[in-house]
Amino acid sequence: MQYQSQRVAKPYFIAAIGLFVGQILFGLVMGLQYVMGDFLFPEIPFNVARMVHTNLLIVWLLFGFMGAAYYLVPEESERELVSPGLALAMFWIFLIAGALTIVGYLFVPYSTLADMTGNDILPTMGREFLEQPTITKLGIVVVALAFLYNIGFTILSGRKTVITLVLLTGLTGLAVFFLFSFYNPDNLVKDKFYWWWVVHLWVEGVWELILGSILSFVLIKTTGVDREVIEKWLYVIIAMTLITGIIGTGHHYYWIGTPEYWQWWGSIFSAMEPIPFFMMTVFAFNMVNRRRRNHPNKPAVLWALGTAVMAFLGAGVWGFLHTLAPVNYYTHGTQITAAHGHMAFYGAYVMIVLTMISYAMPMLRGREAANSGRSQVVEMWGFWLMTVSIVFITLFLTAAGILQAYLQRMSETPLPFMVVQDKIALFYWLREIAGVVFIIGLIVYVASFFVGSREPEATVNTAEA
Repeated sequence: MQYQSQRVAKPYFIAAIGLFVGQILFGLVMGLQYVMGDFLFPEIPFNVARMVHTNLLIVWLLFGFMGAAYYLVPEESERELVSPGLALAMFWIFLIAGALTIVGYLFVPYSTLADMTGNDILPTMGREFLEQPTITKLGIVVVALAFLYNIGFTILSGRKTVITLVLLTGLTGLAVFFLFSFYNPDNLVKDKFYWWWVVHLWVEGVWELILGSILSFVLIKTTGVDREVIEKWLYVIIAMTLITGIIGTGHHYYWIGTPEYWQWWGSIFSAMEPIPFFMMTVFAFNMVNRRRRNHPNKPAVLWALGTAVMAFLGAGVWGFLHTLAPVNYYTHGTQITAAHGHMAFYGAYVMIVLTMISYAMPMLRGREAANSGRSQVVEMWGFWLMTVSIVFITLFLTAAGILQAYLQRMSETPLPFMVVQDKIALFYWLREIAGVVFIIGLIVYVASFFVGSREPEATVNTAEA
């Protein structure tokens, strides 16, 4: 660690991991509610568990992105953050506001929560993924503006690199597109049309710029490959991401009342969306194969390579499986969508945040470059347990989705929704078992920060190098 202000990343990373554990716990609760409908009812109804599960995902990833930015920007810009104090103040504001919002979901009826938080003045609540009370959304805007000020002025007043400029573009887009969460028209078609400007253009647009910049930073640090080579790759990947991601929004417009031409636009450009993820995979492995140094932090390299592979599989391959309009006609809203969502979020965004934490946290805790050898072994066990289990979760949900689409929508004698749910319950049980393995892997990952913490850090074997 070269700059004192990089230390503000540490609480962001710790909060991210803590909220990640909470997200998975509520995912397990939901998984049981699929097969045991009255599990924890009425204390935690399914709709509340789902809100908490998805909202925790968004919030902890945002904490992770912010922590990653606060760590890499000073190093890339070759100067301290403009205001480390502001970064810490926004951390506590965001954490407390997020915690109070989750408490509100769990203990206050949603309609009452809306009345309590001024939703009648500026109605924004009640939409999937954007369930946050209006006052929480306003708080997010304040935190995002303070964050952009801190990061933006640090970048603009220091050394400018491709990595920081791509990162700043992604973070600015994240803040700008979130503003559409305040637009809540009465017309349902318009509502869904602009709703995707937050949800899609975040996860299949500007978040990918953040992903690319973080991955490039870690690869530069761990491989020693020339910055110019990595930056050229980053330019190409980001160009393809923006071209396919922005117009690819059309694959969400197939069946919501928009003009028919979106079926063509959405199908064509969505079919191209796996390309930047495939390029990212080639890029990551190419850089590691060309490395000039063997970095002692092996888990960080493993996470980086895993990010590229799993993002390609989850966002690319599983996205392509049901992105063409004639296929999506049958699969839309089935468990195939859930399969894609789980692997894509894990592969693209969960793993890139964990990549950055794996790389940066040893130095934030006072080490030169890496944890002890024993700690690294435990962390890599966590990697494989989580990654293999998410693959099985995806496969089980895919099987459930194929059977669901056939029995409910393609059969000559289609069955009612709940009858089909009973018939695919086996896959839900298998998914729940895989989910238990996932949280075991997450616990092992967290434990790696404490195992061997007093042992000397791992070094590169000069014979290997």
